[in-house]
Amino acid sequence: MEDIQDGLIAVVKRDCPTCELIAPILGEIAEQCGPVTVYSQDDPAFPEQVAGVIDDRELEHSFHLGIDIVPTLIHVQNGAETARLIGWNRDEWQEFTGLESLGADFPENRPGCGSRTEEPGMQYRLVARFGNSGLAARRIELPPEADLEEICYERGWTDGLPVVPPTEERVLAMLDGTRRAPSEVIGLIPPNLIECTVEKVAINAVMAGCSPDYMPVVLTVIEASLIPEFGLHGILATTNAIAPVVMVNGPIAKQIGMNAKRNVFGQGNRANATIGRSLQLVVRNVGGGLPGEIDRAVFGNPGKYTFGFAEDEEDPHWTTYAEDQGFTRDQSTVTLFPGDGVTPIIDHMSRTPEELCESYVNALLATYNRRQVNEVSVMLVIGGEHQQVFYKAGWSKQDLRDYLDERLVIPVRDIVPGRSGLGGLTEEEKADPDRLIPKFRTGNFNIIRAGGAAGKYSAIISAIGSKTGLRPVTKEIVL
Repeated sequence: MEDIQDGLIAVVKRDCPTCELIAPILGEIAEQCGPVTVYSQDDPAFPEQVAGVIDDRELEHSFHLGIDIVPTLIHVQNGAETARLIGWNRDEWQEFTGLESLGADFPENRPGCGSRTEEPGMQYRLVARFGNSGLAARRIELPPEADLEEICYERGWTDGLPVVPPTEERVLAMLDGTRRAPSEVIGLIPPNLIECTVEKVAINAVMAGCSPDYMPVVLTVIEASLIPEFGLHGILATTNAIAPVVMVNGPIAKQIGMNAKRNVFGQGNRANATIGRSLQLVVRNVGGGLPGEIDRAVFGNPGKYTFGFAEDEEDPHWTTYAEDQGFTRDQSTVTLFPGDGVTPIIDHMSRTPEELCESYVNALLATYNRRQVNEVSVMLVIGGEHQQVFYKAGWSKQDLRDYLDERLVIPVRDIVPGRSGLGGLTEEEKADPDRLIPKFRTGNFNIIRAGGAAGKYSAIISAIGSKTGLRPVTKEIVL
């Protein structure tokens, strides 16, 4: 609390019926008990019955006094608060002031109103202006007329798109989305292996445009990206076009409004768009991963801005990806995997699983190129109408996978020697031209569900990857 003088303090605002009611009473108290220090939150001329009302429209005094309801009456003795009343209760005010006839003609009781300190977002503004936020990040002082968005561009904090300026109050609001301490260290962010705290994540989440309720997901995304098997440094540094792809499973996806249905990989959903962007900005602004420097991609892909979505879990016919990894549907998880774009599979004609799988096989074998069998990974994304083809035939996800695995093979004769990917073929494999080599020989092949229910489409998200590195990782979200 601020330094205060002994006596009575009242905090009021004109835009409060109860404050209007007790305005004459404050004047009576001042006449009979001596001066009352009155702070007015919205009109320094109110109440007219008291002289010397202090203008508190900036709410500095209300903030330091901890006001959440008006009117509030506080008694101070020896510089310390000894008691306080909120709202109007005749008996309590009489006892508080020692004036037995106080408000005798007034209603017995009236509730107070919300203090202006309780207006949406005000708590963060007040802490930023008048309190100790506890934030460790360096403050940058700018003139009031500064264009904050342009300054973010000039200082290299953006990914090429506008970012939300990370003001102190916005960062405080973002941190309110997690119970984790701002100073907690998440890990070392490549390529420069810079220490990343929860506070730094919050700053970049603000810049990405996140809502505070995304913070548990964003923090888990950052943690998952640092799992060694994911290989964040390699994903950043490769000349391939890959970028981290974020998939969310479990109840939290619906809680924060993520899209798993129509236009699932497209624009229009805030959570989908900003959660993945937070990771990219952390890599850029904390880890120093800049395009054209450590990021040497020949092409890149739009996922280097952001690529996030939720898996479609509404239909219970198949297990989810998270369940396949040992989690339950009641658990919320983040899965990260490298991806270099979306390739649609269009098949409006097939009516049986076998027919549809023929289309899948032809498309999957062509991933990267038909002769590439090493370091190739994919997520096969089954769209809504294609899902129904398998459901109606009674196929499980494992049935589909087994059927595809048998057919996703390439004869050795079709593989160019030395061009089959890192490591090539073994001598034993090369010796038999008719030998069938799995398309995803050293990579990984996964099946997930997402997309709209109208239209016979599926899709491939392809990437480099192996059994030991640049592979999908899944981590539970802990609230």
